Amino acid sequence: MEILLPYLLFALFQICFVVQLYFLVYRQGVLKWANSNSSPSNQNLPVSVIVCARNEAQNLQENLPLILTQNYADFEVIVVNDCSVDDSAHVLDQLKNSYPNLKVVTVTEHKRFKTGKKFALTMGIKAAKNEFLLLTDADCQPASNQWIKLMQSCFSEEKEIVLGYSPYRKTGGFLNTFIRFETVKTAISYLSAALHNQPYMGVGRNLAYTKTLFFRSKGFAAHLHLLSGDDDLFINQNATAINTAIQISPEAQTFSETKKGMVAYYRQKRRHMGVGKYYKAKNRTLITLDALSGFLFYTFLTVLLILKFEPWIVTGIFIFRLMVQCFFYPAIFRKLDAEDLVWWFPILDLFYYVYLNVFGVVGSVTKNLKWK
Repeated sequence: MEILLPYLLFALFQICFVVQLYFLVYRQGVLKWANSNSSPSNQNLPVSVIVCARNEAQNLQENLPLILTQNYADFEVIVVNDCSVDDSAHVLDQLKNSYPNLKVVTVTEHKRFKTGKKFALTMGIKAAKNEFLLLTDADCQPASNQWIKLMQSCFSEEKEIVLGYSPYRKTGGFLNTFIRFETVKTAISYLSAALHNQPYMGVGRNLAYTKTLFFRSKGFAAHLHLLSGDDDLFINQNATAINTAIQISPEAQTFSETKKGMVAYYRQKRRHMGVGKYYKAKNRTLITLDALSGFLFYTFLTVLLILKFEPWIVTGIFIFRLMVQCFFYPAIFRKLDAEDLVWWFPILDLFYYVYLNVFGVVGSVTKNLKWK
């Protein structure tokens, strides 16, 4: 049995390698040649931008003017002031004096009913006068004044959902680098899935859909008992091969700051990963297959090298996988404004798969958590 064990591990290592190639080449490689849609179409659909904010006075003061001054003819900005106890109301009152296209919806805390982002977002959507909705967060800044124009340009008779991309700003330090890397890898996964006509999630920092779709699908009713999932669960349940488009132009991105410190990051990811178990079964299967095969690939690689089992072959397989990554990822990372992260392979790749499996387990036992 001891003699056969290394051969068994090597066989499993090869299986993980093949699965990883499937995701790298077939599933994700399509994004390498994807059109960045950098030239907006001539259509000018009326758009309602919705921002939910709880105790975001400083972010509203800094970021909201960049949304309110977009180079676009027909749009309104709705800010849902969700039970804030800071100076948000005062900041919004001041901004309303300068920007007539700003509308404020105020949500107050109820003793018997604890509100969350889904309730606030629903109030904002109900207050929207336009059919086409564009969502972002108070801590996000549009990359350019073409953000609205580029996002709305992807709507059509068939397309009811537009998946955007929202990276984090580079500030230095390993945690910031890893968060940015994880964000890019997540984006590669859900954007490439949409290109394969299998969309499964979106990110609320940069996401658009129609008001008709929201009410036709009864909003967040299917998962209202969960405090998270206003973006990814909604998309998971309503996106189809026909009704979903992506927008990855650098000018259509929205930037935000990463969490400061491991504790804040852990809380954020615990909340986000806690809704993954509610995805459709086929989506959960693919996500799990990618995460587990990547983690086991590195695990078997390490064990086989320690056992000194065919080290040249094992190392050669690792190098081949790395070469495939180097063929696809630089172009994709450039499109997603993260070219500097390519040089961190394979260190961040290893941490990424450890992260996926650890938080996958944590998320599976996570209960409802507050959104702010």
